[in-house]
This record gives sequence, C-alpha cells and structure tokens, in this order.
Amino acid sequence: MLTKYQQFFTGRPTTEIAKDLLGKMVKYQDGDEIVGGYIVETEAYLGEKDSASHAFNGRRTGYSESLYGMPGNIYLYQIRGHYCFDIVVQDAEEPQGILLRGIEPAIDVKKMTENRHMTGVNITNGPGKLVQALGIHSRDLDGQPMETSQLTVDLQDFKIPREITTTARVGVNVKGANGLSPRRFYVKGNPYVSNIKKRDMDTANHGWKE
Repeated sequence: MLTKYQQFFTGRPTTEIAKDLLGKMVKYQDGDEIVGGYIVETEAYLGEKDSASHAFNGRRTGYSESLYGMPGNIYLYQIRGHYCFDIVVQDAEEPQGILLRGIEPAIDVKKMTENRHMTGVNITNGPGKLVQALGIHSRDLDGQPMETSQLTVDLQDFKIPREITTTARVGVNVKGANGLSPRRFYVKGNPYVSNIKKRDMDTANHGWKE
C-alpha cells in the first residue's frame, strides 16, 4: 500500500506530475541547518521508450538502479562532474523520472549563496547548480525515499504558478526519437529558470500568482 506522499508521484502521466511539482518546496537538512527553495523548472523522462532516458531500451545498470524504485524515491546521478536531482515517479520497476532543473531560493539563501560561491540567479538556475546550492556533494542519498530523507519535496509548502511554459528538454540528443518532445516545464517569467533572458523575467512577482 502506497503512502499518501508516494501516491502524488504515480497514478497519472509523468508530464502531469512534472507540471504539478512547479511551486513545491525542496528542502535539505544537514544537521541543524535547513536550506530550500521553490521548484521553478522540471523535465519529464518517460522510461524505456524515451530516447533521452537513462532507462531507454531497457538499459539497467547499478548506477541507474534507483530509477526502478518506488515513487517518490531519490535518483541522484552525476554528469560532467555535477550532481543532479531526479525524482522517481510511477510504480516500482517502471523507470520514469523527473529532473529538477531550477529552484527559487527561499530558506537560508545566505547559506545557499555560500555553497555556490555565487550570487543572484546563478545560485540555482540549473540542475547541477541547485544541488550544489543545497550542499549535496555525493550520491549518498541516492535511492532513499524522500518522505523520510534529509532531501525532500514538501508538498504542503508551495506557490502557484501564474502560467506554465512547455518546451523541448535541454541538453538531450536532439537527433533521438524523443529529442524534441515537449517535456520541459517551467514557471513563465521566473528569474531562476535556466537560460531565461532578462527581457522575459517577471522581476515583480517571479511568475507566481499573488
């Protein structure tokens, strides 16, 4: 029997879950310190039939084993020296996931700034950046259920996007069968969305409903 928390991450299309995560709060606790921010950008990866997925064509390795776990589990992986935070969705043995690409800092922004040695939107406007800003530097949390982990998504603490934009994903092989599929979602106008142009930023409300 799935918990209510786990049920959020299954039972509906992964693209729908990816959109529903926008505005939810990511939190990471290290000892007495808690940092976190609101999710502003996600990408959906649809498992074995998705050419951009780590599980494409049934590929399964020790490294990607966590993708086959329970809904709401953590899949932490490393690419080009950076760690990325992926949330496992759908039922066990159905290797679909959602990559967090951007968050808006909200809890102990000073600490997140120190973790990144950066200021402004560069703190968390990319998948590797946000993991570093949270203070995560290993795969130790890989495979853990977020419900009981130091790293979690608080489904009760959220903002509501005014508008959600859908595009192709970033950094995937565009020549793949699903390379241009519309599976990236972001809060329109939020300054912490990766690659957003200044002219498109909503500097007043960051794309949230008031």
